[in-house]
Amino acid sequence: MRILLHYDMDYSEPGLDVVSCPEEDDERLYELLSEAEVLWHVLRPFTAADMDRAPKLKLIQKLGSGVNTIDLDAAEERGIAVANMPGQNAQAVAETSLLLMLATLRRVVTFDRLTREGRGWPANPGLVGGEIAGRTVGLLGGGEIAGLLRGMLEAMGAEVLFTSRTPRPDDPAWRELDDLLRASDIVSVHIPLTGETRHLLDERRLALLPPGAVIVNTARGAVIDEAALVEALTSGHLGGAGLDVFEEEPVKATNPLLSLDNVVVMPHVAWVTTETWQRYFTVATENVRRLAAGEELLHRVR
Repeated sequence: MRILLHYDMDYSEPGLDVVSCPEEDDERLYELLSEAEVLWHVLRPFTAADMDRAPKLKLIQKLGSGVNTIDLDAAEERGIAVANMPGQNAQAVAETSLLLMLATLRRVVTFDRLTREGRGWPANPGLVGGEIAGRTVGLLGGGEIAGLLRGMLEAMGAEVLFTSRTPRPDDPAWRELDDLLRASDIVSVHIPLTGETRHLLDERRLALLPPGAVIVNTARGAVIDEAALVEALTSGHLGGAGLDVFEEEPVKATNPLLSLDNVVVMPHVAWVTTETWQRYFTVATENVRRLAAGEELLHRVR
């Protein structure tokens, strides 16, 4: 069974026929799709037109959890199964969310630049960092990533609140979204991108945050209205942001967020660890076996 890994890396497993293709190389992608029976999909959107180039395709296996980059209706129309793997990147994303909080609070990027320029000492008295301990952190989402991060933050002395689509009155940390925003010194996003969550954090909701608050996003860029975020950061209402994701990816060098000193950025790599890849390939390989055997797939979405 021919498997197409749509990512710039080599992977081999005894008994598997795997070929790889960088996400930016559409010419090679179109060439390989004609024989692909399974697509191991990462981030580059996979459209109905792409599926029409893959007459043998039986399964689109998302390496990760978010399937907003796959045309699910088109896959269903063509009889192509879609599966994901929720939770396999949870540890990496939770740790990166904490990293971005700390990097933003402690002005790591600015101090790194000044030190490399020979201007790091004595420290600029205006560059004062902050601590996690004693702050209130609001988590958007109540899934596995948010749960792991909550434990890390509480161990560091933060008060943690969270919101989720389903109310959890049994947990005193649960809040309605607007109430959570009003109370949070730091907000971290851990929800999928859907029609309901696009620009969930818009101008009105960003204004609910206390002055100097910090936003962290390792989920999907479009959950936050970027234009409103830029305005909140440049006006001084927000103290900073740590962003691994953007509305348009790859993010362009002209994106105004990249010019702000109070923003720490990464290129959608919160999930990229050796351990995550190992977990991904374990699930993906098992689903290939199940597909070949006619068994029920793990985490089938459509």
